[in-house]
Amino acid sequence: MITTLVQVALGGALGASSRYLTGVVIARNFGMGKFPLGIITVNVLGSFLMGVITIILVRTNLTQFNALVAVGFLGGFTTFSSFSLETITLIERGETGLAALYVVLSVGLSLGALFGGIALARAAFP
Repeated sequence: MITTLVQVALGGALGASSRYLTGVVIARNFGMGKFPLGIITVNVLGSFLMGVITIILVRTNLTQFNALVAVGFLGGFTTFSSFSLETITLIERGETGLAALYVVLSVGLSLGALFGGIALARAAFP
């Protein structure tokens, strides 16, 4: 358990650092426009890498690195990749209704929770 936790923590630190550096590189090369190009880049790239890495780890019998790479690194790089993997897993299991519900609830409730947190913080700290 401790070894797994260390792998997640190490991977998460590397992933979060990579997300930050990716945003810096994109901002320097494309400027800081109105559209969040850095965030969408890490979300799409992270989702793509989650697909590639999970298959490679399973097919090469290296699933012991899942905590380090998929959960830690990609989770730190973007939590959107984990969301994407869970959605596709539901679809592949034939649970398309649950997948759609998961997408709608995840996005809707997360945006609602963010809005609620902003409203609460603004009220508490005017």
